[in-house]
Amino acid sequence: MSIARTLRGHGKRAVSRALHRGWQVVRAAGTITADSPGLLRFGALGAESRFAFPLGAVFGERAIHIGTGTLVGEHASLSAGLVPGQELGSRPIVTIGDRCTIGRGSHIVGHQSIVIGDDVWTGPYVYITDQNHSYADPDRPIGLQWPINDVVEIGSGSWLGAGAIVLPGARLGRNVVVAAGSVVRGTVPDHSVVAGVPAKVVRRYDPTTGWHPPLRSLPAEIPEGITHAELEALIAQAESVAAGAGGAESVAAKAGGAESVAAGATGAESVAAKTAGAESVAAKAGGAESVAAKTAGAESVAASPPGPESVAAQAPDRDHDPAE
Repeated sequence: MSIARTLRGHGKRAVSRALHRGWQVVRAAGTITADSPGLLRFGALGAESRFAFPLGAVFGERAIHIGTGTLVGEHASLSAGLVPGQELGSRPIVTIGDRCTIGRGSHIVGHQSIVIGDDVWTGPYVYITDQNHSYADPDRPIGLQWPINDVVEIGSGSWLGAGAIVLPGARLGRNVVVAAGSVVRGTVPDHSVVAGVPAKVVRRYDPTTGWHPPLRSLPAEIPEGITHAELEALIAQAESVAAGAGGAESVAAKAGGAESVAAGATGAESVAAKTAGAESVAAKAGGAESVAAKTAGAESVAASPPGPESVAAQAPDRDHDPAE
């Protein structure tokens, strides 16, 4: 590799690192909070609430009220009214409670009234609106017909999965779960799970008999009054413990494997010993056969005295001294 090519490689890596570090600085500086709202002037933006940078479309913010400790993800759009600069009066049109999390790329589009309670979490790309197109006149293009508004309410403690859509007139109770990709309209009772298009109740909670149908698993209890940051730390700790348990099981499995190998080795040694014993027995048997053969030979010799030629063949060579 040439020196010029090496230098180009180092230069590209340096530029990449500088770019990413610079982007981190820009993101931190562009975060919207009550203390650093940028060019936005919200009707209310509580302490410790923030919009991650970069933002989506945000306008009509004077009619948007947000509580404390709420996080709005990157590229999320919040709007009140049809267009920027529209006169909306003094009442709030979009209200988001305390400790909410609005997922990345979500849209909350208010024209009349959208009220989101406390501790509501949404996945990414959730769409909530209180306005819909009208198609009553069959001879007029739908986009040119006056839209229809209806109030939207989302109860405290609810959770909306990724890609869920909440239509005008929807009223969700407390602690409602909306499955990912569902389209919600109408009234949803407290402590229920809805799914589908249109969304229907698939599970409900009864104070006397519990969940119907029953839950497949029971989650761990979360301490009362925990903050978002504390919850993230708790989840990280639980994942770490789970990973450690998995590692312990792996070590145990490996130990078991080692014991199995040792047992196999012992078994092999036992087989070898048995084989050696068999060979020893065979050898002894062979020895016995040899002795028997020799005995038979002696008997044969005794039965047939050697002839003169045999005796001459067995006589030592006189030209060769055995001592040499």
